[in-house]
Amino acid sequence: MDTFDAGAGSILRQPKAVWATAGASVVAFMGIGLVDPILPSIAKGLDANASQVSLLFTSYFLITALAMLVTGFVSSRIGGRKTLLLGLAFVVVFAGLAGTSDTVGQLVGYRAGWGLGNALFVSTALAVIVGAAAGGSAAAILLYESALGLGMACGPLVGALLGDASWRYPFFGTAFLMAIGFLCIAVFLKEQPKPARRTSLLDPVRALGHGGLASAAVSAFFYNYTFFTVLAFTPFVLNMTPYKSGAVFFAWGVLLAVFSVLVAPRMQRRFGSLKVLGGSLVLLAADVLVLGYGDHTTAIVCTVLSGAFIGVNNTVYTELALGVSDAPRPVASAGYNFVRWFAAAAAPYFAPKIEEWTDIHVPFVVAAVTAVLGAVVVLVRRRALTHRAQELEPAHATEDSVAVFAD
Repeated sequence: MDTFDAGAGSILRQPKAVWATAGASVVAFMGIGLVDPILPSIAKGLDANASQVSLLFTSYFLITALAMLVTGFVSSRIGGRKTLLLGLAFVVVFAGLAGTSDTVGQLVGYRAGWGLGNALFVSTALAVIVGAAAGGSAAAILLYESALGLGMACGPLVGALLGDASWRYPFFGTAFLMAIGFLCIAVFLKEQPKPARRTSLLDPVRALGHGGLASAAVSAFFYNYTFFTVLAFTPFVLNMTPYKSGAVFFAWGVLLAVFSVLVAPRMQRRFGSLKVLGGSLVLLAADVLVLGYGDHTTAIVCTVLSGAFIGVNNTVYTELALGVSDAPRPVASAGYNFVRWFAAAAAPYFAPKIEEWTDIHVPFVVAAVTAVLGAVVVLVRRRALTHRAQELEPAHATEDSVAVFAD
């Protein structure tokens, strides 16, 4: 892969500002899966049921979706450094407060504030790293990809290690690590030039007027429902100790990172983006069906295996979203994420509710159906999705894959 070749020699020789931002990015991405292994412990500690505790994801991603309309508006006015520090400050405060919660309602509210801070931080971090890095953008992008993969893989593991003693410790640990990140960025990162053009609050919504971008966003909406059914509901189905659950989702995160960064680009070059995406979505649907109806061991295997399909989907969706319209990449990214993160908010809420209304298998049937619907949108709208996407260079696709997933 060209990006890796270009950046291999210089990725380790970066200014302190880049390492400070990349390190904070690892912790930021850890926050997505941090609570996975401790969801049952939180439910027990706060005397809550699965649907109540799953609101931790709903509040987090609902605010993240809405924040997509705000992040570009803020960063284009106050600059990247101040936006990063503002986001980190929100995470430190609300992650720390989450650890002091006495009710699940308090925890859900604090998690929402955490989501706002994380949105401000991760949507700005890539641009800051690219602007401050040595050795060109390829090395910076590779470093950011590594931070993303490491964070997604280590989040569940750190949550398990700290959560085995108390479900409160992962929240305190995140606040502490992000406070260190805040200090490092404040000391080592200088302010960068502001964008030439300010982004308005409605620019991302206007970008969705493009049929191809809207199609990618709608398909990704269905896919994200499946993704976050696995991430937020499966821990209750597995019903394991924090250590064991953390190990399962660590393996899941490793597959996600490997398939996103290494496998997906190679598959795209060989088979084409739309074929890879459609096939991966169908395989993900089959995987979650088997997960829902298999025995405990099968459920563990299918949970881990889903990371491979999710990794492929994340990369391909990103290329489609960023390559299909003429909108500036940050604006197209914000519009695309504004739509798809609503599904990330919906799935953790509806999956346990569906179980309460029916049985434990049906949430996975629904998740399989939504994955297939995502593939159907790709099939029906393939002409709109092909426009300009095939013009993307591999390095551009890699850059956008981290930008969109991070947002």
